[in-house]
Amino acid sequence: MVKMTIVGRVSDGFPLAQGPRYLNQEHDSFSFYKQQAEFILKEISRGALAPSKMTIRVDHHSFHYLMENGISCFITLCDSSYPRKLAFHYLQDLQKEFQKFDISLIDKITRPYSFVKFESIIGNIRKQYVDTRTQANLSKLNANRGQDLDVVTEHMYQIVERKRQSEISEEILTATRKHVSSIWGSPRLEVIALKWTPIAIIVAVAAILLWANLVLTDEFIV
Repeated sequence: MVKMTIVGRVSDGFPLAQGPRYLNQEHDSFSFYKQQAEFILKEISRGALAPSKMTIRVDHHSFHYLMENGISCFITLCDSSYPRKLAFHYLQDLQKEFQKFDISLIDKITRPYSFVKFESIIGNIRKQYVDTRTQANLSKLNANRGQDLDVVTEHMYQIVERKRQSEISEEILTATRKHVSSIWGSPRLEVIALKWTPIAIIVAVAAILLWANLVLTDEFIV
C-alpha cells in the first residue's frame, strides 16, 4: 500500500507538502523513512539523481518518484509488493492536480510542508489506490500489459555510497586548493620574492643595455 507521500520543489529540494501518515510502526520508523524521502529530494535537487522517474529500494519498501519538468517532484513510499505501475499512476494523478496551482505562488513557500491545500488532495487520491483489486486499478494494471515501465531502479545504499564518494572527492579537492594557496601565500615565498625580485630586475636591465650596446656597435662598424 501507499504509506507516505512527499511533494517537493526541485530547484532547492524544499519539501512543500506531505500526505497523511500511514505507517503503523513506531514513530522512529516513520521519521527514518521521512528522512530518506527528504534525502532523495535533496539528491534530485543537486542533480545526483537525473532520471525523471525512478524506483529506489530500501529494505522491504520502495520509494517511487516522478519529477515534472525540473520544477516539482512527487515521492511515495510503498510496500515492495505494491504494483509499481499503480504507484506511478498515483504519482501522475498527483502531478495533474498539482499543475492546477499557480507555480509563482508555490515558489514563494518558505516553510517546510506548509502547502496544506495540497495535503487533502494527496489524501483523496491515495484512497483510490488503497485497494489494488478495484475495477479502475485492475484496468490500469492490465493496460499495455506487455510493455515494461521505463523506470530506473536502484538501491538506497548505492545512492548513499555515491553521495559519500562525492563528498570525499570534494574534501580532497578543497584541501588541495588550500594547500596550494597556503604555499604561494607563505611568508617564506614573500621573503624570497623581496630578496630576488630587485636582483632579477637589475640583471634584466643590464642584459637589455648590453644587447643594445652590441647592436649599436655593429651598426657603427657597418
